[in-house]
This record gives sequence, structure tokens and C-alpha cells, in this order.
Amino acid sequence: MSNVKDYINGTVEEMRDKVSWPSFKELQNSSVLVLIGSLVFALVVGAMDFVFDSSLTWFYNQF
Repeated sequence: MSNVKDYINGTVEEMRDKVSWPSFKELQNSSVLVLIGSLVFALVVGAMDFVFDSSLTWFYNQF
């Protein structure tokens, strides 16, 4: 049981003293970057889906 307690205490100490946390401004910038990247990715995937759907619909309507 003491091994678990030592592990938890070590983890808390490391998170408090050794981890470098971003500032609020850095966090905001990263969040905006992730949001923009996600939107661009969604638009690209949506466009690909539309093109493939239109192409397959046209192809199957030929028969």
C-alpha cells in the first residue's frame, strides 16, 4: 500500500514542480490553432465526400 501512496505523492510533486504549464495566452493561441485546423480538415473531408458521392452517383446512373 505504501508503494501506491509513494507513487501518488511523486506524481503530485512532479505535476506541481517539474511540469511547465502554458500561460493563459499560450493556451488561447493553441486552442485557436486547433480550432482552425479542425475546421480546415472538416472542410477538406467534406469536399472529398461530396466529390466521391457525386462521382459515384453519376457513375451508377449511367447503367
